[in-house]
Amino acid sequence: MEKEYDLSTLRHSAAHVMAHAVKNLFPEVKIAIGPSIEDGFYYDFDKPEPFAPDDLASIEAEMKKIIKANTPFVRREITMEETTKLFADEPYKLELIQESTDAVSTIYEENGFVDWCRGPHVPATGEIKAFKLLSIAGAYWRGDEKRPMLQRIYGTAFFSQEELDAYLQMLVEAERRDHRRLGKELDLFSIQESVGSGLVLWHPKGALVRKLIEDYWRDAHLAGGYDLVISPHIGKRELWETSGHLDFYSENMYGPMQVDEQQFLIKPMNCPFHLAIYKTKIHSYREMPIRWAELGAVYRYERAGVLHGLMRVRAFTQDDAHIFCRRDQLVEETERVMRFVINMLSQFGFNNYDIYLSTRPEDKFVGTPDVWDEATQALESSLKEMGLSYSVDEGGGAFYGPKIDVKIKDALGRSWQCSTIQVDFNEPERFDITYIGSDGKEHRPIMIHRALLGSLERFMGVLIEHYAGAFPLWLSPLQVLILPIADRHHDYAREVAQALSKAGFRAHVDDRNEKTGYKIREGQLQKIPYMLVLGDREMEARAVAVRHREEGDKGAIALDEFIDSLQKELAAQKPVV
Repeated sequence: MEKEYDLSTLRHSAAHVMAHAVKNLFPEVKIAIGPSIEDGFYYDFDKPEPFAPDDLASIEAEMKKIIKANTPFVRREITMEETTKLFADEPYKLELIQESTDAVSTIYEENGFVDWCRGPHVPATGEIKAFKLLSIAGAYWRGDEKRPMLQRIYGTAFFSQEELDAYLQMLVEAERRDHRRLGKELDLFSIQESVGSGLVLWHPKGALVRKLIEDYWRDAHLAGGYDLVISPHIGKRELWETSGHLDFYSENMYGPMQVDEQQFLIKPMNCPFHLAIYKTKIHSYREMPIRWAELGAVYRYERAGVLHGLMRVRAFTQDDAHIFCRRDQLVEETERVMRFVINMLSQFGFNNYDIYLSTRPEDKFVGTPDVWDEATQALESSLKEMGLSYSVDEGGGAFYGPKIDVKIKDALGRSWQCSTIQVDFNEPERFDITYIGSDGKEHRPIMIHRALLGSLERFMGVLIEHYAGAFPLWLSPLQVLILPIADRHHDYAREVAQALSKAGFRAHVDDRNEKTGYKIREGQLQKIPYMLVLGDREMEARAVAVRHREEGDKGAIALDEFIDSLQKELAAQKPVV
């Protein structure tokens, strides 16, 4: 039988029940807000003493009692004056109520517990049949670091226990794949408080993986008709005033520095510099489109509470490019970029994705609505021409133009924002850039902002979790680990390493005075694709005993035969430019 309500409604109702349970157990607690979110729900509480992990079990037990009672959710409309009196002892609710401009408000009640919210809720508490409380975290009231720190309890709910069990199993697998843990275990990167929150230190192995990605990225762009540019890390304040960033993006920018009695700002984006390069010469319509790409380091202020490993940082490398084109080239260029996006993502093993067309924000935007409509229609035409399915994200555009976002799905089916294509009629106007048309007159080009991988830091985080740290052969920082059994096998091990290196593979000889079994276990934990065990028989036969990280012992084969098989595997994986 089809439900009369959706999953979001079920989860919002579970949040209500959780708040009821918390108030039953801890009457002194003040309640704040409890929305449903993508994977569940949360509720924020102000409690004098922190919740203990054991409290979650107690709250769950109390929720089960409330659910078992199967009390109906009763919706009532009351005046704002009545609402104010009803929640006079709840300061967080009261603050929101006093800011409301509604003439009446809605409250929901079940079994004596009343909450102020718009709803909707399920018919009765007994509808909540499969739920789980997951974690406790800190959250500033209304996301403001100057406001009180509240305690947020996260939970999730599903229509069936089977769905809940599957989700909880996915969380276990997600924990196993967590890039923060794997980054440390595999010695890829670190983020240290002594350096600064949100600032990534790339260790040799991680830096090598990045180099492999960057090398392919540059080669693919050069082959795809792009020119590479490089821009500085800071620019004069006036540059960011012209671009509009100080008007629309200042809360994410770092404060100015004084240089020679002038103010400079560290860059949050690369686009103003590319516009400045464009202005250094007169351009003809015959040059269009002009495509410039840069792996540019940018810096954005992110609140401490949202920083998360590589996924949310304060300094990152933007996979950036800007295309300057004529109006009649816009649809074709958008299609060209979309093909580039799809091809590049597939090279890294991402073939499942969702596409979103993001339209004009309601308030913070530059330009006129008609220009926005024209740009949005061009993006939509491109998607339709290519036969790509997409969803519309109303109001999700950047402040300077509409965009297409591509959210890739990893091995667990989770979505990650990486690729974006943004049409900009406004920056060309603000920087007054032109080209000479076929009529000999000046015309305004259209600017397309685009990223294929997004930030390299974020993409690396997604990549680590997608592969659970076991990168494909072409991306593995160490491809072959060579394990001589005894000292007498060391010379042969070095010969094997030299042959592999000559063939273009990254190999290392582990000649430490440790047992071979111990070295194999270490190599397995480091997720090295191949290990070669060398003893007397292998040395005499000029062979190698091969261990694969997933398939285990594959037996002994001739060294030349092993190298040949590696080359075939690499050829099948390595991106073709």
